[in-house]
Amino acid sequence: MRTFPFSTLLAGFVAVLVGYASSAAIIWQAAAAAGADAQTISGWMTALGLAMGASTLLLTLWRKVPVLTAWSTPGAALLVTGLQGVTLNQAIGVFIFANALIVFCGLTGLFARLMKIIPHSLAAAMLAGILLRFGLQAFASLQSDLLLCGSMLIAWLIVKAIAPRYAVVAALVVGSLAAVFTGELHSDTLHFAFVTPRFIAPEFNLPLLVSVGIPFFLVTMASQNAPGIATMKASGYSAPVSMLMVVTGGIALLFSPFGVFSICIAAITAAICQSPEAHPDPSERWKAAVSAGGFYVLAGIFGGSITSLMAALPVAWVQMLAGLALLGTISGSLVQALANDKERDAAIVTFLVTASGVTLMGVGSAFWGLVAGGVCFSVLSLARRT
Repeated sequence: MRTFPFSTLLAGFVAVLVGYASSAAIIWQAAAAAGADAQTISGWMTALGLAMGASTLLLTLWRKVPVLTAWSTPGAALLVTGLQGVTLNQAIGVFIFANALIVFCGLTGLFARLMKIIPHSLAAAMLAGILLRFGLQAFASLQSDLLLCGSMLIAWLIVKAIAPRYAVVAALVVGSLAAVFTGELHSDTLHFAFVTPRFIAPEFNLPLLVSVGIPFFLVTMASQNAPGIATMKASGYSAPVSMLMVVTGGIALLFSPFGVFSICIAAITAAICQSPEAHPDPSERWKAAVSAGGFYVLAGIFGGSITSLMAALPVAWVQMLAGLALLGTISGSLVQALANDKERDAAIVTFLVTASGVTLMGVGSAFWGLVAGGVCFSVLSLARRT
């Protein structure tokens, strides 16, 4: 306990709990969109937990700084829409393609330069357009299940005012209790067992790689890795960015055939391990990340249990929890997209085209939103110069 004080262990546990509570439901939806059954999803959750645990422990123990990894929640949200109607083999192909691009960016040092090519406002607008449906689904679910979803919303609001970090966890707990009391929890599907991840051979479909793989890669880099690295720097820690991309992208690439769609540098949950609450001595806070890595491994071992819980709970519960978890990301993306009045028109075009769900030539709306916004940005920028 001298080496790992209770506050340090607790910080690691809370970071993992918040991460899973905030987006496990979204991961479940993304896997289901690709046609994965409960057994396959359980294997994916096992692989994700083990991969995040391994990467967190490796980077933290190597650099002796609190480096926490996570899956890409915005990326998973994109996959919920992008993987509709595709095969599991094609989904794995998308994972391998996107993770290979991340490794390439790390090896060549293109990460910073790539982020400068695409205006930040357009990337944020594309993300907001992708996530819009989750916010709409959350509040639409009030109509079909007012008691369950209403109690989750009230719990989220009360705790958001008192302890914002735990608002989503409160919604999860209250929603679960409401599901039990109303008889909506299908307890017969619950089971506790280790599920071995299953290897799935990839299939590479060019239109799918363009329409889903490239937007997924951009969202992961702009909305997960970039904020994660910024959070580290803001907390007073540093590590070679290219090395972080190679390690996280490489581990994700290795585990991709087993359902690991991404491993990124965490931002929100990492801040928990990098805060004074984790340890009063900044040089000792890496131990909180080590603690989180251990809890990630445990979560991976019980990945089948997490998946069975998702399947046992009503769809309205999943939709409300996902929507509440993404509210901050949606609002933050809109603020960033519309902050610069010179880029606002291009950003709103990106947002609307992406949110429309339009598919052209087999390519999805996220890509076309970025294209339409990019054309508007270039034309309007040229007009202002002349």
